Amino acid sequence: MSARIGVKESPTRYGTGVHQLERAERRVTPILGPAFVAAIAYVDPGNVATNLTAGASFGYLLVWVVVLASLVAILVQFQAAKLGVATGRSLPQLCRERFPRWGNRILWLQAEVVVLATDLAEFVGAAIGLRLLFGMPVVVSAVVTAVVSLSLLELRRRGRTRPFELMSAAALLLVGAGVGYDILVAGHQSGAGLAAGMVPAFDGAESLVLAMGIVGATVMPHAVYLHSALVQGHGLRPEAAWRQPALVRRALRLDCVLALGAATVVNVSMIALGAGLATATSGGWTGDLLAAHAELASRIGGAAALAFAVALLSSGVSSAGVGTLAGDVVMRGFLGRRVPVRLRRIITMTPAVLALTFGASLTDLLILSQVVISLGVPVALFLLISMCRDRSLMGPLVNNRLTTSIGGAAGAVVAVLGCCLPLTLLF
Repeated sequence: MSARIGVKESPTRYGTGVHQLERAERRVTPILGPAFVAAIAYVDPGNVATNLTAGASFGYLLVWVVVLASLVAILVQFQAAKLGVATGRSLPQLCRERFPRWGNRILWLQAEVVVLATDLAEFVGAAIGLRLLFGMPVVVSAVVTAVVSLSLLELRRRGRTRPFELMSAAALLLVGAGVGYDILVAGHQSGAGLAAGMVPAFDGAESLVLAMGIVGATVMPHAVYLHSALVQGHGLRPEAAWRQPALVRRALRLDCVLALGAATVVNVSMIALGAGLATATSGGWTGDLLAAHAELASRIGGAAALAFAVALLSSGVSSAGVGTLAGDVVMRGFLGRRVPVRLRRIITMTPAVLALTFGASLTDLLILSQVVISLGVPVALFLLISMCRDRSLMGPLVNNRLTTSIGGAAGAVVAVLGCCLPLTLLF
């Protein structure tokens, strides 16, 4: 992208009025794409497990939770992208500039724990996918996942931002296609059930726990840190963004709505698939991912089972790459240091490989990862909202009072649910 983005051009060369507006829009449009990378975090294996279990246990009851949490996610990711464009720095970098060293070390530590928990869920999902497809041992599958995710990250490291974003969008569509195909062939869809699921309701303590898990799996802290950095690779400098705030807002809003809207449809589809499988088995299937593959194979056929395994594998591998990239952004931002991507992948995959080596329950690992991730949600949201309301940072892209109020209220609700989730599961 040219360094001349956003600079006012001579009207004698480019015309005035609508022609200048069209030219400005063409210059802002290329910042579309980073939201699709962030959206991968919203269809990772933790989401798959949580949504399928919700559908198996309560049918369409918790669809409204997925939709509401996704709306919050769109708002949060829009603000993260806007922060990166308006300041030219990521959220962790801004924290390093504004907070003392000891505070940044604490923030880095909690963010690293979140990234490790995210990696755990992603490796488990990919391990299950490779096991279902090839019968591969889970330890070997973890190594394969690391290699593939590093290959994807090479595109980003070599400065090829657009191919990386296109591959992330393709992975999102592949997950959606796999789940969508299984819904169609499995049958048992219910339009009335889907409509009823849009009405807020719970059915006992277990449904509340699952709702908290959905929220924790949807508003992902590492995606907030990452998205604020991703938008900087498109050549739109802060001074240029400040000159055309309306166009920047429009482009970022479109990016977030398209990417996270697609992720929302996929997540709702997962609940529908879980409900359909539970109906087909008369309640015999309760959400286990390995059992879901077996049920699809025995009741519908190999194609349906294959689609499920491919979707799960795509979810795990692509989100593992995104998790590694987020970890790099976190360390470079909070501490001003950088670890080579290959070394970082070895470090972050170690807990997952050890857990899988010692035979830990795959389902329990997924649940544990979501509990840990939920603890990082309040921190990320508080930092983001406090930065986006600062006019000295954001200039004309600063949040208005209504956006700050909505974001603050949504963040408070998500934070409360995120804090309650581990307490509910423990006690």
